[in-house]
Amino acid sequence: MSTVPEGTTLPERHPESPKPGERIPSHFGHCFGCGVLHPTGLHIVAHAGEGLNLTAEFIVTENHQGAPGLAHGGLLSLAFDEAHGKLMWLLRSPAVTAHLDTDFLLPVPIGSVLHIRAHITGQKGRKVYTYAEGHLNSLDGPIAVKSSSLFVIVPMKHFLENAPKEYLDVISKTPELMAFVDPTFEINP
Repeated sequence: MSTVPEGTTLPERHPESPKPGERIPSHFGHCFGCGVLHPTGLHIVAHAGEGLNLTAEFIVTENHQGAPGLAHGGLLSLAFDEAHGKLMWLLRSPAVTAHLDTDFLLPVPIGSVLHIRAHITGQKGRKVYTYAEGHLNSLDGPIAVKSSSLFVIVPMKHFLENAPKEYLDVISKTPELMAFVDPTFEINP
């Protein structure tokens, strides 16, 4: 697991972040991790916690297997990347994954539900450190996966400048496909 360096502090939760218990929205409807429009995606559902934390869950289906009957390890890493990333909604800061560590402790069979608890462990400048654990079939179930990450806060233009033009055209006509961290952000300012 990644070690949080000295000199980090816990950031303040943004006052306009999702309230405790509220569902954290998908940032993009076609996201493989959390988008409801992706036909075979993980469809991760996350809810804001009381502090700098959240809970998330997804059902492992036959579309997510690697070895017969078991979730693919890379796909589990994706689930944790998604959970870590959703923590940025609590800061209302767009960010990208810079580093992701994932330790696989138990097999995760198809048909099981992976319950993820994630929290922010520190921030230093634009760097945000996080930690998460995935429990099998309940929040009190055995820990199957542990993960830590480093996210780097970036300006929103990072995403806009790297998106294909045809995506930006569609998004400008159907802004409900994207829910930016700052809901007051306009695609066509």
